[in-house]
Amino acid sequence: MALDGAFLYKLIAELKEAIDCHIDKIYQPSRDELVFSLRKKGFSKKLLISAKAGAQRVHFTENKYENPATPPMFCMLMRKYLSSARLIDITQPDLERVLIFVFSTSNEMGDIVEIKLACELIGGKANIILIGFDGKIIDALRHSSVESGGRLILPTAAYTLPEKPDKLNPLIVSAKEIENVTANRSLLSAVEGFSPLICREIEASEDKTKALEKILADIKINYTPILLSNPQGEPLDFTYTEIKQYGEGYKNTVFESFSALLDKFYTEKETASRINTAARDIIKLLNSLKNRAEKRLAMRLTDLKKCENRENLRIYGELIKANLHSIEKGSTVARVPNYYSENMETVSIPLDASLSPANNANKYFKEYKKTYTAEQTLKELTEKDNEEIIYLESVLDSIERSTTLSDIAQIREELTDAKYIKAQPLRKKQGQNTNTFKEYTSIEGYKILVGKNNRQNDYLTTTMASKTDLWFHVKNIAGSHVIVFSGGKEVSDKTVLQAALLAAENSKAGKSSNVAVDYTPVKYVKKPNGAKPGMVIYTTNKTVYVTVTGEN
Repeated sequence: MALDGAFLYKLIAELKEAIDCHIDKIYQPSRDELVFSLRKKGFSKKLLISAKAGAQRVHFTENKYENPATPPMFCMLMRKYLSSARLIDITQPDLERVLIFVFSTSNEMGDIVEIKLACELIGGKANIILIGFDGKIIDALRHSSVESGGRLILPTAAYTLPEKPDKLNPLIVSAKEIENVTANRSLLSAVEGFSPLICREIEASEDKTKALEKILADIKINYTPILLSNPQGEPLDFTYTEIKQYGEGYKNTVFESFSALLDKFYTEKETASRINTAARDIIKLLNSLKNRAEKRLAMRLTDLKKCENRENLRIYGELIKANLHSIEKGSTVARVPNYYSENMETVSIPLDASLSPANNANKYFKEYKKTYTAEQTLKELTEKDNEEIIYLESVLDSIERSTTLSDIAQIREELTDAKYIKAQPLRKKQGQNTNTFKEYTSIEGYKILVGKNNRQNDYLTTTMASKTDLWFHVKNIAGSHVIVFSGGKEVSDKTVLQAALLAAENSKAGKSSNVAVDYTPVKYVKKPNGAKPGMVIYTTNKTVYVTVTGEN
């Protein structure tokens, strides 16, 4: 990620809005995160400081964080020294990935002193360090080892800045000076505050001098918080200058502030990570069950194929019975005319020499009856296997499209009710919350709701929707039920297309092109008795083909 020194330099100007704020509250939502509530007249914001590996950052946040019932010791220490403290300055040593917050507060004697909070946002070494007025460390989120012989991060040790590499500072040197030095060195090793992303952007440019001059101007003057997204619309990186190296499929979105940019980027990244962690066990279970069902189905289909020639068993029995007078006892084969064939050709029928011709005929009749029963049973079992696979795929699809932990909790409840996983002791039932549906408004003003999992799909289609509302679903693919609440009125082709796009977008078809979406009035959608959650049958449908662009 491009949280380089130059990005922090741009961010500091924004953070300095909080100068003269008092710390109202301090929280530690997780081991590596602190949240400060800052207030002054006409200003009230929350400041997030994160030392999480791969997500180290400092910015204002609008997110709500769940705090532990008992504050961690480091949080209690912060409250002891910084509660009601006033922020008087924020500094950055050159373009290092270090921010130092300077606070004015009173000590136990009532004297006004300065306390500093150093936020070192350096890769795997990220740390939050509280420094006393005497320059000595009060405590730190992470301590160093005395045996390591390196920089000492321990209480009472003198605080020193991380070792600084010998690099050019782009705030005080020109593009020409940088080019002279980088004739023999790479940009990354020669220039302070440049991330690999920025270095690649310059190197990929046709006019490197012009590109370098633009980067320098963007650092010193311009204000362009940019989120870089991949062709699937997923956040890829963030920076302070337009990125062109990935081509036209990648989108640069300008945000109103660097804090809003970081909030958006890390919220999506961390939400995806939390959801994946929360759903890891059920994803593993569902994939295991799906693989097992697929193997079981394959074996049953093989057995079913063996039943295709069962009619020959009956014919063999009939032909033996019709030719008992001409078949000698002890024969191993009977060669008789096949009167079931137009040409009456002779067929060779294997016989059990230990049985009489009549008993051989009865043996074929028994095998025919046994195979007939097996075929009927196998057809029912393969149908159940197919339903099982379709259902498991639909749940996996719902998990993939989940955006909150609540979504995962509802899916877990669904699987518990379906007996796929054991009920948790004292598990609190959340029930069906209609407010969790995805909600849209059509071009004609009709409400459109999209289910996010099978339980919601059932509730939406069988309970909420009226018979005259329109129901949408991708054809033969796992996905959400989509309802246009039309109130029995005829909807336009534009509304049909909009709802179809939503159905395709919220399905396993993902970003596919030319996706077939079926739609029909709700009265033609039925849920068979005993069907799994989200499973319905429908008739009298029409089909529309759409291509998902991610811009709906």
